[in-house]
Amino acid sequence: MKKTLLFVWAALGVLASASAQDLIVRRDSARIEARVTEISPTEIRYKRASNPDGPTYVLPLGDVRSIRYANGEEEIFAPAAALHPAEAPAEAPAKTPAEAPESVPPTAPTATTETPAPTLPEPTASIPDGPLRVGDYYNRNGVQGIVCYVEANGRHGLVISLDEAMLPWSIFRKPDLRTVGTASANDGLENMATLERYIEANNLSWDDFPAFKWCRSHGGGWYLPAIDELLAIGHGYHGGSRVRSSRQARNRFNDALRSHGGKRMDRMVYYFSSTEKNDREALTSHLDLQPPYLVEIPKSSKFLVRAVHRF
Repeated sequence: MKKTLLFVWAALGVLASASAQDLIVRRDSARIEARVTEISPTEIRYKRASNPDGPTYVLPLGDVRSIRYANGEEEIFAPAAALHPAEAPAEAPAKTPAEAPESVPPTAPTATTETPAPTLPEPTASIPDGPLRVGDYYNRNGVQGIVCYVEANGRHGLVISLDEAMLPWSIFRKPDLRTVGTASANDGLENMATLERYIEANNLSWDDFPAFKWCRSHGGGWYLPAIDELLAIGHGYHGGSRVRSSRQARNRFNDALRSHGGKRMDRMVYYFSSTEKNDREALTSHLDLQPPYLVEIPKSSKFLVRAVHRF
């Protein structure tokens, strides 16, 4: 009898431990069962309680009303006025890469002001034939693709490749994990140059970094975009802002891809950036309206990749 009681108490302890989790309550009343891993002055990082070994998600601190921790303590957060796009602005409840509604939920509390796209490095060439806009087909000087980001004058920006691939960021796994140093958030060309120096210094090859190699294979000037460049592409994909849904803008962009032999971009999945988080993970983003916009993914995982080129 005593052994039976001990077994029951042990089983209950295991169940209690397994069910211990934090509860994040957003300002739109959405609730996220999670394990909070880090709280900074601007954001909260967490893993989903249903997948504790999965990717790390990021939410801006201003979108979180409170956190009830597994030990019963509760922390209340003051609202924030606005966030920079690189800090993952929120317009709707947190999501995983799955199907979402076509419009922004009416209860989204932070979708009241326009959020500018991230500032990117100056392009190196000018376009003499007049201004361009997102969704235009581009075919000049051997560079072919769809305009995915433009500066205010429409003469500088980024072109995205017609094709895409499902590739790992790098092939290294434990115990071979290594930090490369591609830390730039807004300059993918700088990250490509950093990686090239790293490859030469460590007697490696581009084959060890499939996502970068694929982008590089498109020709000179093509590269894997940095995370802010991906965020800017997401803004352009929706007509210049993520505070509202623009089916017309998305359709124009994807129709241009398809009509020139390319593959439409899927707004519901994550794309690798060249920006490294640490020795194990790189930053990814998606094109949908709903946060979290930044998710850290193991480099050895296969995710979608698109190449970009400046004009």
